Amino acid sequence: MTDSLTCLVIGSGGREHALALALAQDPAVGALHAAPGNPGIAGVATCHEVDAMNPAAVADLAASLGADLVVVGPEAPLVAGVADAVRERGIAVFGPSAAAAQLEGSKAFSKEVMAAAGVPTAGSRTCSTPEEYAAALDELGAPYVVKDDALAAGKGVVVTRDRAEALAHAEACGRVVIEEFLAGPEVSLFAVCDGTTAYPLQPAQDFKRIHDGGRGPNTGGMGSYSPLPWAQPDLADVVMRTVVQPTLDEMTKRDAPFVGCLYVGLALTEAGPKVIEFNCRFGDPDIQPVLALLDAPLGELLHAAARGRLADVPAPRFRDGASVTVVLASAGYPESSTRGDVIAGAEDADALVDVDVIHAGTAETDAGLVTAGGRVLAVRATGGDVADARARAYSALGLVYFDGAQHRTDIAAEPLGVVEGASLTE
Repeated sequence: MTDSLTCLVIGSGGREHALALALAQDPAVGALHAAPGNPGIAGVATCHEVDAMNPAAVADLAASLGADLVVVGPEAPLVAGVADAVRERGIAVFGPSAAAAQLEGSKAFSKEVMAAAGVPTAGSRTCSTPEEYAAALDELGAPYVVKDDALAAGKGVVVTRDRAEALAHAEACGRVVIEEFLAGPEVSLFAVCDGTTAYPLQPAQDFKRIHDGGRGPNTGGMGSYSPLPWAQPDLADVVMRTVVQPTLDEMTKRDAPFVGCLYVGLALTEAGPKVIEFNCRFGDPDIQPVLALLDAPLGELLHAAARGRLADVPAPRFRDGASVTVVLASAGYPESSTRGDVIAGAEDADALVDVDVIHAGTAETDAGLVTAGGRVLAVRATGGDVADARARAYSALGLVYFDGAQHRTDIAAEPLGVVEGASLTE
């Protein structure tokens, strides 16, 4: 292990800000950089302009900084091969190759891998024509689950009892995966992987829909919390044994070893945990409360994974207590977003004890801090238990204001039920 790591985080959202905050607390991290970063990240890292979708440009920047570790945050650069370009320069990178990132880049590929590995998941059909859509919907039945095969920033899924809505989504996407509906609370489990070995992080729960009570369209996530006191105590162990390790083994067989974060989206069904989807990176905002409770050096952990030496460092530990994150989104989100609205109170909230204001879509202008995206900020708080952390998060959120701000008022109020979305039960 290098005594002093120079780390470069790629990305500009809330996930990258949360990663930067955690890396900044690791004594082994001597220099922290981000590209392109955001105003929040700039408080703990040196930010650099770079096109995150340009593998050569990212690799050049990493080399020029003398980076010991590059952490690629978003999925699109991973699918575009950024990790491959960095590795080719001899630099350790936490993030899968383009081939391995197809676990998220293609829902059809992901289902193929799960089938070959014997991973418990929903039955599905991959479809590309109106006739195939109709046949799959009729075969698998309602509620209908229709997923865009390609990347869709967490918003390419429709779950509905309305067959016409399901068909319209399929036609808008083109190639889709249509699945049977998995009944049960949804949970996120992140596994840090080095291609062979994997360590689980603490499970979290994400709230996807825009409005209280799980109503309205899917978003990239409106809030999250961890831990999950109601979940089975051995959930992480079960998922590592039945899902993560078989998937790593299958990817190695395919000459595409998975190095990075395998994000397992789960439904806790009556028959046990089943995979809803894989992602090839940390989720946002569900990684935010997990990192708030991490009681282990993140830089050391990710560097070991990037070098194929995860077994040489201890499994991650977590502090007692809980953490809750609530997202503030701009007017019109998720269908659209507004930009340039002045944000007030973010510094006041961030100054509170056990609270972090995490930037997702902000910009610094002559007018001050302004909105610059759909999900603008996330307010994260820790506390003695979920109720305490939730109260602290909402109290801090009350200090932040911008025109058109919207947020859910029920994050972590109670576990998600069988499904988010009243339209599925009405």
